[in-house]
Amino acid sequence: MIAWLFGGGTVEVRCDIDIEQTAESFHAHAIPDGIDIRPGDVVVVHDAPAGVRFGERLTGERRATVRRAGAIARAWTQITALLELTDLYEVGFEPKEVAA
Repeated sequence: MIAWLFGGGTVEVRCDIDIEQTAESFHAHAIPDGIDIRPGDVVVVHDAPAGVRFGERLTGERRATVRRAGAIARAWTQITALLELTDLYEVGFEPKEVAA
């Protein structure tokens, strides 16, 4: 019951990484294999590169630790995500005079 409320379980998984810094794309993705990531979960990628130089792309496999969130952390994450979403509305609908 306590683990369900507060979480704390960890899982070791393989993780595919894709980091690119080019004129076409600037991204960093880490996708854990064989596990669903839920709101509030924390993923730590081990031995991940800090970055790549401009014009390079790096793909590969790393080890990752997934720390599962409990019901309280999951609910908190979903509530705060909804509240932060409203910040996007303010940016998207300002008149041009204010944005200058």
